[in-house]
Amino acid sequence: MNRNVYFNSPFLLGFEHLERLLERTAKSAADGYPPYNIEQAGDEKLKITLAVAGFSRDELSVTVEGRQLVIRGKQVEANDKTFLHRGIAARQFQRAFVLAEGIEVSGAELEHGLLTIELARPAADSVVRTIDIRTGAGRPNGKGEGVLS
Repeated sequence: MNRNVYFNSPFLLGFEHLERLLERTAKSAADGYPPYNIEQAGDEKLKITLAVAGFSRDELSVTVEGRQLVIRGKQVEANDKTFLHRGIAARQFQRAFVLAEGIEVSGAELEHGLLTIELARPAADSVVRTIDIRTGAGRPNGKGEGVLS
């Protein structure tokens, strides 16, 4: 795998974690099961819908691990059945989505074989902060007023 150099710019400080997230996301994007939709459900809401036909509520888990939303499914095999043809496999899956800072999972619902996960993205507040500039002698404005520690 070729390594991307997007985050090697001297202007992008502290973004190494994003590079790791992108690498992890690229690995999991290759698996297409289960299929899913991502929908804008208002100005500050998103919905992820996964097609999980055949899975019960007890066979699914939705967790937030760090900044990752992880959906897992594991069906229990029925050993007491004899199949003449088996076209529907009991298949495990794990699907992960990286969540931006501030995005919260507000709920999940399973209905008609579709697992819908609701996300809330509150409007970001714009914050401007002024930073005091010290001189080389440690004085805030060069007038000898107290030393900052």
